[in-house]
Amino acid sequence: MPGIAVVGCGYWGPNHVRTFCGMPDCRVTAVDVDGTRLARLLQMFPSIRIESSLERVLEDSAIDAVVIATPTQTHFELVRRALVAGKHVLCEKPLCTDTAAARQLVELAIERRRVLMVGHIFLFNPGIETLKELLQQGELGEVRYCSATRTNLGPVRSDVNVAYDLAAHDVAIFNWLLDAIPEDVSGQGGAWLQQGIEDVAFIQMRYPGGCLAHIHASWLNPTKVRQITIVGSQRMATWDDMNLSSPVTVYDRGAVATKSSSNSGEFHKVQMWDIDVCRPEIMAGEPLRVQNNAFLKAIQTGSVDRSDGRFALGVVHVLQAVTESLALGGVPIRLDDSVAADVVPERRSRQPVDRPPSRVSARDMLEVGNQRRN
Repeated sequence: MPGIAVVGCGYWGPNHVRTFCGMPDCRVTAVDVDGTRLARLLQMFPSIRIESSLERVLEDSAIDAVVIATPTQTHFELVRRALVAGKHVLCEKPLCTDTAAARQLVELAIERRRVLMVGHIFLFNPGIETLKELLQQGELGEVRYCSATRTNLGPVRSDVNVAYDLAAHDVAIFNWLLDAIPEDVSGQGGAWLQQGIEDVAFIQMRYPGGCLAHIHASWLNPTKVRQITIVGSQRMATWDDMNLSSPVTVYDRGAVATKSSSNSGEFHKVQMWDIDVCRPEIMAGEPLRVQNNAFLKAIQTGSVDRSDGRFALGVVHVLQAVTESLALGGVPIRLDDSVAADVVPERRSRQPVDRPPSRVSARDMLEVGNQRRN
């Protein structure tokens, strides 16, 4: 019966309390300095324990793991203290805002033999998992470029810029889908709402092999958009998180340039195809619940399938470089090769995350979609 302490019960922490309370045999402690928040949670979840002292929680041998759901600037110290106290840690994204600090936490977790996992929740989104399967099975061919749009009118944060808040999701998604981190990044943005804190950012990234990626992130937009496009040499795919019934669409469309010749010499001819559109069936599920269940499994096995500390280090490194580029007006920033060497090698132990046994492969889903149209 694992003991889980959720530290920080403001905006997102209560969701962790809810999901862990719904898991068998979990003993949940809610930790916050705000007594009103704790009283409200206790009314909603009478089985939990409430605590205002983090020190008492870290000294409690009945607490096996700590979830950090506090403002980003507090992450480093809270994660460090929890690891030193011998607790497993699930930290909300981003792990921190500095590459060196993130590396220190990764090394500390290894030294203490504790699980360090970071809540890059979209890696557990069934639509994003479907895109991953399509790429692994070669259904899209060679990835040429990716683009992401993540906008809304708020909520606006004052502790980090929009890159650390919103673009962090898409950096994590692209790094995971491509099994790489970018070689260089650049970003331009604007701070219209708060001086020195960008609320809109346009980010460009170049991955090994030449794949390009673009991210538009904004707190200052009239519409809520969460979309990704992947253009491959064989097919193209989109993900729309606002489309609850059919979030992923696969397009059997594309273009290829071929050499031709005539009396006037050689020239390139572009041939295009537009054969089919498929919307794979995707099993519904709450990503946060799947992520937190994966955290419990990691505590038992000692192995994190995805979004471990090393992966999070790569995301932090990208975001720090983006922020540096934003400050310099868009100057490209080359990423440190040593971080890539730490983050990418063979993506350690790819154990499947628990899903309903009826889940089928992306290829099977494409075939089912094609049969239904026929």
